Amino acid sequence: MQAPHVGGGERLGLIAGNGRFPIIFADNARKLGYQVSAVAHEGETDPDLANHVDRIHWIKIGQLNKLIKAFKEDEVRQAVMLGGIKKTHVFTTVRPDFRTLALATRLALWKDDDILREFAKELEREGITICESTFGLEGILAEEGTLTAREPTQREWEDIRYGWDVARDIGRLDIGQCVVIKDRVVVAVEAVEGTDEAIKRGGQLAKEGAVVVKRSKPQQDMRFDLPAVGPRTIEVMSSAKASALAVEAGRTIFLDREVMLEKARAAGIAVVGLAQPGVNGGASAT
Repeated sequence: MQAPHVGGGERLGLIAGNGRFPIIFADNARKLGYQVSAVAHEGETDPDLANHVDRIHWIKIGQLNKLIKAFKEDEVRQAVMLGGIKKTHVFTTVRPDFRTLALATRLALWKDDDILREFAKELEREGITICESTFGLEGILAEEGTLTAREPTQREWEDIRYGWDVARDIGRLDIGQCVVIKDRVVVAVEAVEGTDEAIKRGGQLAKEGAVVVKRSKPQQDMRFDLPAVGPRTIEVMSSAKASALAVEAGRTIFLDREVMLEKARAAGIAVVGLAQPGVNGGASAT
C-alpha cells in the first residue's frame, strides 16, 4: 500500500469512478511528473477526464479483463482507484466478464472491502500494484479543527460527538460512511444510495438544524473509497437545512476546497475536521 515513486515520466494507472476526484488527482499526478493512463467507466466517469490524462480507455462496469488489458498495453505497473461507482449499479448495469464472475465466486460476502481487496489481488497477479490514493494530496485532505469562521454550537457539538460514534459503528459493519443526526437521534444512515441522498432524506425528517458526520471505516484500507466531500455536499446540506458538517481529519478528501468552504460560509454551515483519538469540543471518540 505504499505511495508510488515520483519521477521520469513514469506511467501511473488511474481506475476512475464518478465525481471530481479523478480529475483533481490526475492534474496533481501530472504536476508531479507522471504520465497518467486512465480506465474510465461508461455512465459513471466524467467525460472531461479525457482532457486531464495522457491516455484514456472506456469500459463497462464489470469488464475486469478489458481493464487489465488496457493497463498492460500502456505498460502500467502501479495504479490508484478513485471516485465511486454507484452501488445501485450492482443491481442494474453491471455486465461482468468471465474474469469478474470468477472473482465473485471467491467472495464469501459481497462487502465493499472484500470486493476491492480481491480486485486488487487480481491486478497484483498481473503485476499491477494498487497504491494508496492520498500520495501528494496533503493540500486537499481535511485538517483538524474548525475550518469555517462559525464554530458549531453546543447543541451541534453534542450531535457531532454522538454521530461520530454512530458513523464508526456503521463503518465497522460496512454499511456506509455518513450519518445525519438531530438532537442525538439518527435520522439517516448512508447505505447504497450514497451521501447526497442520505443527507436529503435526513433533511426531510429533521426539517432543519441536522448535522452531517462523515468518517472512514475503522478497518479502512487507504487504497480504496476514502471519504470525500465538496461543493455539492454543501449545496445538498443547504437545501436540506442542515447546519454543520464534521469529517475525519487526514482521511477525508476536500474536492474544490476553497469553493466548498465559501459555499459553507454563505450558507452558515459550520465545517470541522476531527481526529482520533479525540473529538474537538471536548468530546472523546472511543
